[in-house]
Amino acid sequence: MFFQHVYDKSLAQASYFIGCQKAGVAAVIDPKRDVDTYLEIAKANNMTITHIFETHIHADFLAGSRELAQLTGAQLYLSDEGGEGWEYEFPHVGLKDNDIVKLGNLSFKVLHTPGHTPESISFLLTDHPASNEPVMLFTGDFVFVGDIGRPDLLEKAAGMVGTQDKGAKQMYQSIKKFNALADYIQVWPGHGAGSACGKALGAVPSTTVGYEKARNWAFQYPTDENGFTKYLLADQPEPPKYFAMMKKLNKVDRPLLTEVPKLKKLSIDEVNSNMAKGVKLLDARPKTEFAAGFIPGSLNIQGNNSFATWAGWFLTYDEPFMILADESMLDDLTRKLMRIGLDNIAGYLPSVAEYSNAGGTLEKVNLVELAEAKALANDATVQVVDLRGVAEFNAGHLKGADNVFVGTLPNNLDKISKDKKVMIHCQGGDRAAIAYSILVKNGFKNIVNYSGGMNEWLNAGEPVVD
Repeated sequence: MFFQHVYDKSLAQASYFIGCQKAGVAAVIDPKRDVDTYLEIAKANNMTITHIFETHIHADFLAGSRELAQLTGAQLYLSDEGGEGWEYEFPHVGLKDNDIVKLGNLSFKVLHTPGHTPESISFLLTDHPASNEPVMLFTGDFVFVGDIGRPDLLEKAAGMVGTQDKGAKQMYQSIKKFNALADYIQVWPGHGAGSACGKALGAVPSTTVGYEKARNWAFQYPTDENGFTKYLLADQPEPPKYFAMMKKLNKVDRPLLTEVPKLKKLSIDEVNSNMAKGVKLLDARPKTEFAAGFIPGSLNIQGNNSFATWAGWFLTYDEPFMILADESMLDDLTRKLMRIGLDNIAGYLPSVAEYSNAGGTLEKVNLVELAEAKALANDATVQVVDLRGVAEFNAGHLKGADNVFVGTLPNNLDKISKDKKVMIHCQGGDRAAIAYSILVKNGFKNIVNYSGGMNEWLNAGEPVVD
């Protein structure tokens, strides 16, 4: 058996390439959209991709299953569980609980494991030349390292009222199925730490059934369904706005993108003209560079592992947008965006120098250090705005601070004072950099950014309340 774990750090998303070397055939589970990765693995190992599996209709990324199928001719094997409303709307081989799919000397047994979503399935792999006992379980968003999939995304992200309680009860039943498996079976989940599909995901890539039985909180409630569902639904992170669109695009017949696009280099005149029409310019530089000088009206979404997630909060799928980034970053940034279906890139500007050279005046971020932040926090005439999520805020915040989560800031500008001085902060400065650019773009001139945030505040021993 050939096995390769493919991990996208930008979305904390795992996919898997599994092959039978004797037969020269391979399967991919939950492929990301830039599928050249799997084609290269197949070529390097003299294998043909013949099977493509998905564990469920994903909300956090746009699966590349159909792109990969078009390029390879492989067959799609997708869940036919979940009932009405949970059907994939394009041709595929439908899978039901206990179905078995063979791949050379390997076999994949389907386990229906609803909870995260009604149609969720897991794949139990047996390597028959070695043993007739299963060796690996691919759980998707069912069981993670140290956590289980959240059932509230459908309700919170897609507006499907009443689904979270039903999903929590389904999850309680599904973990009993997991609990019946042999302890030695390896568990390979769909996500790792940093994913919004759970609240306490571990950082290691895999685990075992036995370890999760012993250490995962979900298996400490074997008879208490109410306690289980209450804990499962509590303090889940805010689901990114783009999740609802992912649910739709992963389910319906949609246009395919089978290669990474090459972006057009824009002149400063084109950038200025586009911005005058309302086209957004995403400045992907580090927050320190942005703070030192930025094009007025641009949004600072740093080109790190969170780039696509934050872009998905602030862009819609029908609007063009531009990127400001060095040419060496373009392939990486384009891949990150295409993984959540943000393909409508009008072009890029390589640096702010073009703007300055054309006579434009860069703006600077009004930053404050710890000493000034302490003084402002104790000034009753200053509004302090904590941009973190609700659970983070409730765990400890500056006394008197208002909580406005950065992802919802454009819809909550009325909560930010235009009369008082306003000090914004987050945990470590990244979200505050985004928020500062949003507020300035919307005409706020009274904002200061405490970039050190809660990390610096707590390290200095400053007080918080909960």
